[in-house]
Amino acid sequence: MSESEYVPPKVWTWDKESGGRFASINRPIAGPTHEKELPVGKHPFQLYSLGTPNGVKVTVMFEELLAAGYAEAEYDAWLINIGEGDQFSSGFVDINPNSKIPALLDRSGPEPVRVFESGSILMHLAEKFGAFLPASGPARTETLNWLFWQMGSTPFLGGGFGHFYAYAPTKMEYPINRYAMEVKRQLDVLDRNLSTREYLAGDEYTIADIITWPWYGALVKGLAYGAGEFLSVHEYEHVIRWADQIAKREPVQRGRMVNSTYGDPSSQLRERHDASDFETKTQDKLEGES
Repeated sequence: MSESEYVPPKVWTWDKESGGRFASINRPIAGPTHEKELPVGKHPFQLYSLGTPNGVKVTVMFEELLAAGYAEAEYDAWLINIGEGDQFSSGFVDINPNSKIPALLDRSGPEPVRVFESGSILMHLAEKFGAFLPASGPARTETLNWLFWQMGSTPFLGGGFGHFYAYAPTKMEYPINRYAMEVKRQLDVLDRNLSTREYLAGDEYTIADIITWPWYGALVKGLAYGAGEFLSVHEYEHVIRWADQIAKREPVQRGRMVNSTYGDPSSQLRERHDASDFETKTQDKLEGES
């Protein structure tokens, strides 16, 4: 049946998988599918995640905090394989009832605190350590403007454009055109903003940049969905400048490695439990090249 022939039923029912790359893990109900406790490491923060753009936001934040001298931000990063349904375990659902990565358990206080949604996690950490988020005034408001802009915009990029362009079982003109138009509008919003300032919220690097870069930085560098040419990302020169500038930061480079399961094996650190894990990975890479 073609796209134009589909007539929605009076009452929608889930009677078959929708198809596409993630069909096996999509369902219209919440809650756990199996009993399994999550592992707990030695550090104050326990992160359960995967190296997708949403996961990279948080690992970059942790690495930035550590690089800035906040030793109390040490963390364990446990791999959650969403393709195998790890996010539906009882332990994970206890932390994030929405069954999406990333999920964080803050054990630094007298009682563990669960934190879910990447924006909430970044705000939680920024406020806890007093870093990458202005304490008050217009600068704080502007940072939060862009943080919430990203949280509201990315579903159009990932769940909208990315799904129909790269993952849907068949290519359909209407949804691809609809979401391509919206993604290009978002890129134009970013480009116009970055034409007059160094970072999203002004002259200072903040959680607004940390939360936005894994999605839109990857997009303009041709790393997302293979859609760089399709979207003519070369047009957004200010976004490209910003993306390149952030990519050079060492904490960003480390954060990108954590919980990564694809690409060059030398850039994958499936789990992170100590800062020395990066040194071991680098040594392995050097030995492999010798």
